[in-house]
Amino acid sequence: MLPLYLLTFVATIQAYIQLLPGSCNFESNTCGYTSDADFTSWTLHNDGRFVAVDAAAIDDQEYSTGSGAEPQGEITGVLLSPPLEHEEWSCLRLVYQITESGSLEVLQRVAGKSFDKPLWSSQAPSDSWVISSMDLQNNTEPYRVVIEGKPGPSRGSSVAIFEIHITPGYCLECDFEESHLCGYSNQWNANVNWYVGGGGIQIVHNTMPNDHTYNNKTGHFMYVDSNYAKTFKEVAKLLSPMTTVPMSGCLSFQYQRSQERGNLFSVFTRDRLGQYQELWRAGPENQNSWSEMLGEWIPVQMDLKAPYSVQVVFEVAFNSPRGGHVALDDISFSPEFCSTDTEPTFDPSIANCDFESGLCHYTQGQVQGSSWRRVSVRPNIFRNGDHTTGAGSFLLAHSRLGPRSGYVSRLIGPTLPGNMKYCLRFYFSLRGFNQTDQALAVYLVQQQSGSQEKIWTQGEKSRGIWIAADVTFQTSQPAKMVFVSTCRSFWDCGSVALDDISMTLGDCDLTAGLLSSPFPGHCDFEAGLCGYTLDKQGDTADWEWRRGPTPTSYTGPRGDHTTGLGYYLHMEASPMLPGQNIRLLSRPIRGAWGPQCLSFYYHMYGSGTGKLSVYINKDGEDVLLWQRRGEQSIAWLRAQVEYRSYNQHQIVFEAVRGSSVRSDIAIDDIILEGGSCPEMAIRPTVGTSNEIE
Repeated sequence: MLPLYLLTFVATIQAYIQLLPGSCNFESNTCGYTSDADFTSWTLHNDGRFVAVDAAAIDDQEYSTGSGAEPQGEITGVLLSPPLEHEEWSCLRLVYQITESGSLEVLQRVAGKSFDKPLWSSQAPSDSWVISSMDLQNNTEPYRVVIEGKPGPSRGSSVAIFEIHITPGYCLECDFEESHLCGYSNQWNANVNWYVGGGGIQIVHNTMPNDHTYNNKTGHFMYVDSNYAKTFKEVAKLLSPMTTVPMSGCLSFQYQRSQERGNLFSVFTRDRLGQYQELWRAGPENQNSWSEMLGEWIPVQMDLKAPYSVQVVFEVAFNSPRGGHVALDDISFSPEFCSTDTEPTFDPSIANCDFESGLCHYTQGQVQGSSWRRVSVRPNIFRNGDHTTGAGSFLLAHSRLGPRSGYVSRLIGPTLPGNMKYCLRFYFSLRGFNQTDQALAVYLVQQQSGSQEKIWTQGEKSRGIWIAADVTFQTSQPAKMVFVSTCRSFWDCGSVALDDISMTLGDCDLTAGLLSSPFPGHCDFEAGLCGYTLDKQGDTADWEWRRGPTPTSYTGPRGDHTTGLGYYLHMEASPMLPGQNIRLLSRPIRGAWGPQCLSFYYHMYGSGTGKLSVYINKDGEDVLLWQRRGEQSIAWLRAQVEYRSYNQHQIVFEAVRGSSVRSDIAIDDIILEGGSCPEMAIRPTVGTSNEIE
């Protein structure tokens, strides 16, 4: 009778669940989900209940030889939801399995946009069904959910989907009434763990309460008890699903706690690097003897600020087997902060500056000596330009012949709130310094006390190229960043250039995107070609993936544009003949009704430089979008191209070798986005920069 009871209970609970369009359990059909005809089809299992794409989708003749050879080529199945219109925030929960090897990615496709927005992805195989949750932000435009499955090369590999649930609200929210527990999971401990309580089933503690949702014995909640705690401070952790979008607001829940001196109940956030930050801790003030005697649920509210993906961790630590128990129910989230006194989420972009229109929110220090000067350089083969466009403005501090033999230049940033973690990125270039430890440093100056702390200093010469610096720091009190360049004597000093300061909240390893897949249409070539392919038809050579300087003197870049120490694509002219070409093709891009903006950086330096062209290829025909001939500059220059295409197309980068071996051409940092290109103007020269050569 127990299985029948459980089935009846599940059916009863299901009645309370409000499922939105786009949900499907694949019981007898695919609920309007269809396979993209340009890819391998997803197959509904004979007995229903799941759809799958697997390695066996390749024609069985691959195996007819009996040699046991594995199928060749990559299999991709693309499953498209029917058009959805969810104007309010909702949560998509996916029950899936990756067998042997493969990958699964969920994206959001908005009509009229060429690229899909990544929501979530996984390459982790499992022996059973796995639940993943992802937040769908409120959207006024209709969209489709795109599910892309790629089974691995071995014949037993497959990617399958069991259920898709889309419900109103946030993925953090849960009343624990559904069998999947909203994607919450227990981090297994040999002695203490979180369990599902309620449901009318007898459990260890007869004193366990009614659930909070329905205030009866049949509703469900989560609980942890100390019965099997054996060592000092046994810990049980209940983990929420990982948030998939930046979130800030008020996190609420209900709890009951016995034996408050025998356990410690805390709530943390944990990021993708495994770093914890405490949000709340239960204390004597949170519960009184009356509420414990009456078995009352105690409400808790706390502010949550998550600029990137985090998990919420409910943690209980016990000191002994007599540590009592903790129960948890009805977790909810609101985009409004709990208290009107809470400071709004700080916008770190006020510390951003590319110095194209001035100093932004930065000021010069009131000290004797040289100050930072804003200068610009027109593209030429003698002077390196700015980092932003190659032809814009940047800041320069340097020693010059005069009555003073040295200088101290200070650039002071805007005030940053305390109790937050920041990621600072900027670009710098040094020339002529014998000692670099004081050439450029970044300090954090406390606003109240005036005390200062050095958070970054340069220890190596930059060879005159722009190099990216990433600095993660935290301050307990409001503080300001100060960029300081110090020259003790003329003979030990040179010049320091500074450009493109940017600031985000959180750890640089998270905010720099190192742990997430690159956005479609963006490629900095740091991890490969990002889906771009080399055109093998008619090419006598290929684009080379390279870092550092090119092998031929007086041609090519000395480093990439992204970080100065990373990768770029490059045409090495030495093995080619004049007039020979190489081509790079983007993945197929869907057409869109509105304009598209393609931007990229190119490097064309060398006395024999040939030609770089960008085409749009539709139905095998190239249409020229942009072109440059001959030597342009020793600097990386930015190009922007606006175009329209209503049909599927590809972007083609073609480099043609010039008259001599000094004909190297390089490209980097390609970005393709919907919408018009922002205006880009080359401003008149403000000063000179002979020192940055």
